[in-house]
Amino acid sequence: MNITKKVFLSLIIITLFGCNSKLAIFNPTGQIGVEEKLIIVTAIKLMSIIVVPVIIMTLFFVIKYRSSNTTALYKPEWCKSKTIELFIWIVPFIIVLILSSITISSVKKLDPSRSITTSNVLPIKINVISLNWKWLFIYPDFKIASINEIRVPVNVPIIFSITSDSVMNSFFIPQLGSQIYAMNNMCAKLNLIANKIGIYKGISSNFSGSGFSGMKFNVFVMDNDKFNSWINKVKSCKTKLISFLDYKKLSLPSKFNSVKYFSEVDNKIFYYIINKHNLNK
Repeated sequence: MNITKKVFLSLIIITLFGCNSKLAIFNPTGQIGVEEKLIIVTAIKLMSIIVVPVIIMTLFFVIKYRSSNTTALYKPEWCKSKTIELFIWIVPFIIVLILSSITISSVKKLDPSRSITTSNVLPIKINVISLNWKWLFIYPDFKIASINEIRVPVNVPIIFSITSDSVMNSFFIPQLGSQIYAMNNMCAKLNLIANKIGIYKGISSNFSGSGFSGMKFNVFVMDNDKFNSWINKVKSCKTKLISFLDYKKLSLPSKFNSVKYFSEVDNKIFYYIINKHNLNK
């Protein structure tokens, strides 16, 4: 196998290893993810109207007018074609207008901070804190917390409040949709819903240092009974997060952290993290 083939195969392998989250986007299991997939697919189809003919014409011209082809007709006096000019300007203009219309409507409809309304179901609130190099998830209504694991009931809206106690990071559950940044001294809102029971992957999609590759977590979507059983299980744990000293120890840099539960949490910790830099000024 020559060097060109080896390089080509290596690039394919690297690309495939890096596309798990991209493939997950095209297999959504939540309302937001489904709508985002529709927008992505629509945009790809519209842009293909231009991209595919350009690729075909490029290959055609390269082959037809190669130097070894002595039968190709040479027209040195040919300078322009109104038909071609019309096509290369009008078609892209129409496609840009359509994409602009879709973007404007979807930006409002899929605003991450926009609430998801469902009948007779109260949302689950989860406070998310990005640390070096782990995720801390606090359930303020239940006063419990977990490291690197989320559990939610199916068909129930989830309200994520997201911040960082380290460098800027990015919170992303590809199959549920809407990647959003976790930033120091700020609180971002993200509303999602899972419409199918299962286990879904969550990731950090923003490089944040040497332990970045270990910032992965599972999202367990289950029925209400199993969710309530899990809440009770966590509440029976011995580990607690009820003081800033406990939190300070937890926030120390560590890599490839295993799942951990806290049976009692002081909800003030989350708001202290958001405001602590202002307090120190």
